Amino acid sequence: MTTEAMAPPSTKSQVLRSFDVTDFPAVNGLEEEWRFTPIKRLGELITATALTGAAPGFAPGDLPAGVSVTQVDAGKVEPVLTPFDRVSALAYGSAASVTLIDVAAETVAAEPVVIRVVGQGTAAAAARTYVKVGNFAKVTVVLEQVGPATLADNVEVVLGDSAQLTFVTLTEWDAEAVQAQHLKFKVGRDARVTHVQVSLGGSLLRQFASVEYAGRGGEAELYGVYFADAGQHVEHRQLVDHSVPDCRSDVGYRGALQGRSAHTVWVGDVVIRAAATGTETYEINRNLLLTDGARADSVPNLEIETGEVVSAGHASATGRFDDEQLFYLMARGIPEPEARKLVVRGFFAELINKIPVEELRERLGDAIEARLAKAGS
Repeated sequence: MTTEAMAPPSTKSQVLRSFDVTDFPAVNGLEEEWRFTPIKRLGELITATALTGAAPGFAPGDLPAGVSVTQVDAGKVEPVLTPFDRVSALAYGSAASVTLIDVAAETVAAEPVVIRVVGQGTAAAAARTYVKVGNFAKVTVVLEQVGPATLADNVEVVLGDSAQLTFVTLTEWDAEAVQAQHLKFKVGRDARVTHVQVSLGGSLLRQFASVEYAGRGGEAELYGVYFADAGQHVEHRQLVDHSVPDCRSDVGYRGALQGRSAHTVWVGDVVIRAAATGTETYEINRNLLLTDGARADSVPNLEIETGEVVSAGHASATGRFDDEQLFYLMARGIPEPEARKLVVRGFFAELINKIPVEELRERLGDAIEARLAKAGS
């Protein structure tokens, strides 16, 4: 058994962490970290002791000099993530190999590295991905997740000193897919990571992103765009752990919901430890309810153990479609369907523009418009 804390936690930074799935009690849905999740829909991802389905395939596009994508034995990669829930531990123990995305030190990639992650079927499976960005490297990496899947996976991202990474994860699984993912960033001294998480496809998505700082001056920006249709459950959680001085974080997630039983969850936790003087942090979640019958839960949390911070704040807002905006556009001759598209595009525009890939930005805009058109048909 490998654990970092066994006593009942008083803060988010003290929760049980273990690689052994048997260290975690069975989940009944009453626990604080699971109370929003329809756990029966997770199936074997929450009940099994091993996952034996075929792992997704990884299909990289053209790779620039200094970037490689290989499959390696799990034992050859030092863990960055220590699981702190049952699903993550199950994924870790069940993944026999690791997809290693290695960016050599001082590499400056002019074009994005695009990797297509293709689900291999509905049998419950596990995967582990490891992204290593060397000192002073600068790169954009895009993971496109598509196809049929029932998947528990861990993604570990390590940035060397002064590295810069824009990391885009695009979830476009088939309609019945289920995924529970834990994504961990370890940010080196004066390094900067920008993560843009786009969640569109799948029946149930539960995506957890956590950040650890390995040196002063680290920066993490976590952005999310999600659109839930009828019956979809889309859940995002973050834990930004400020444990060293003079680091910064910015978290901003926006979601739209339409259709009966569309459900989204956002839980943002930021911990500022006593040693983390000079911290700057802010988190915000905004949700747009397009129809009756949709539900958005939003829970921002701050734990601050020092008074010597530059700034710390959080905000959350959930509202219905603004009829005044719609009326304003229609009064100027814009038909209602086009006016609705313009309002929703404007709601998402700030975060979609964080993606430094024009083709991908256009695809997302088209996907959002297609969903709106489907609702109006």
